[in-house]
Amino acid sequence: MGGFFGVASKTDCVFDLFFGIDYHSHLGTKRGGMAVYADGAYQRVIHNIENSPFRTKFENDVDEMHGLCGIGCISDTEPQPLIVRSHLGHYAITTVGRINNSDELVEEAFAAGTSHFLEMTAGNINPTELVAALINSQNSIPEGIRYAQEKINGSMSLLLLTPDGIYAARDRVGRTPIIIGKKDGAHCAAFESFSFLNLGYEPMKELGPGEIDFVSADAVEIVRAPDKEMKICSFLWVYFGYPTSTYEGVNVEAMRCKCGDYLALRDEGLVADSVAGVPDSGIAHAIGYANRSEIPYSRPFIKYTPTWPRSFMPQKQSQRNLIAHMKLIPVGDLIKDKKLILIDDSIVRGTQLQETAEFLYKSGAREVHIRLACPPIMYGCKYLNFSRSTSDMDLISRRIVAMLEGADHEGKLELYCNPDTPEYARMVEEIRKMMNFTTLKYQRLDDMIAASGLPEEKFCTYCWDGRE
Repeated sequence: MGGFFGVASKTDCVFDLFFGIDYHSHLGTKRGGMAVYADGAYQRVIHNIENSPFRTKFENDVDEMHGLCGIGCISDTEPQPLIVRSHLGHYAITTVGRINNSDELVEEAFAAGTSHFLEMTAGNINPTELVAALINSQNSIPEGIRYAQEKINGSMSLLLLTPDGIYAARDRVGRTPIIIGKKDGAHCAAFESFSFLNLGYEPMKELGPGEIDFVSADAVEIVRAPDKEMKICSFLWVYFGYPTSTYEGVNVEAMRCKCGDYLALRDEGLVADSVAGVPDSGIAHAIGYANRSEIPYSRPFIKYTPTWPRSFMPQKQSQRNLIAHMKLIPVGDLIKDKKLILIDDSIVRGTQLQETAEFLYKSGAREVHIRLACPPIMYGCKYLNFSRSTSDMDLISRRIVAMLEGADHEGKLELYCNPDTPEYARMVEEIRKMMNFTTLKYQRLDDMIAASGLPEEKFCTYCWDGRE
């Protein structure tokens, strides 16, 4: 995944830029970057943040950078922002998204006269560089941005810094958000709406799907009006979004609490001693569940934040599993001989939640009832880089369906996506037995959408039902 932040100001913007980017640190752990423009030139720094957080890596750079406009990012993939010199001018660019047809676009670029792309360590082409090449193939930056968004199979939102200000462009169906903030003498553009609040900005507007705005210190100009169709990623509310963020007018924390409320309504009659949420994204769901069910909320384990403060994990699955286990410290008095309801945001592969349940049993729990805040994940996302899975068969739900149905299971997936079918019930029971939960229930997709209060057609639900 990733997130970005940009500032256009009448005074030096670096302080705001630094902290605005830092507030996106929950969206990635691989690289961070900043670029500013001043006195006819760009300054840029990029650091690896896998072993040290953004703020620590960049705090010395802040004293050396100066400018009235700047952009930056937290990225779980490629190094960025990039600085580009082309017939459209000199600019810096940062992106959030995914390009599925990269090879095809590269070949088209070569055929059209592009001479080369720089190759990254793994042998891939930097997606942000490819976006820049697509933009540069047109006669203006706005035309180029729209052309890139139309050509890309996947999604692409971006910030593009020029000497005069910043182009902010939201993905053409709005899978990821861009929010504009304002204060005296400055405007900002951000992925996360909360990232500018403590910097003195007030929310001004959200870009619509496909909208392109030009952001300067004085004004925000709509360069391209938004389209009507929206398919914003519903997983933003379930997991990715920080609790204080708001997308399309719906706060993440409030929506998660409402999801927990719906889970409890479907669980009437379940007897337990307490309700707990897996830190951090399961907590609000658990509070909503506890409030509705009147079963006490408790914290039978605590996340050790002094040395494990960050949400994302290392690249290797084995290391991620180990760290997930090491983060959680049990509170024996709240576990021993207790019947626990444990709520997590989702099950992807299943390893971590299975280990958490085992950890509770070993600490003396009598029962562990698992509730998930979203439906079973049946398809790997092809629009955003939110999972490191390389195959749909990494998903526990798909593995179970394949086990039950054999080689032709893909033709029957629709049955397993429907919570009212016997096939769905059988799949959930097989997962429960495999993972040794006392009971297991997933949030229904219709309940999850209802918890948001937004129309169903505004959401991308591909990972749950395969609908594009």
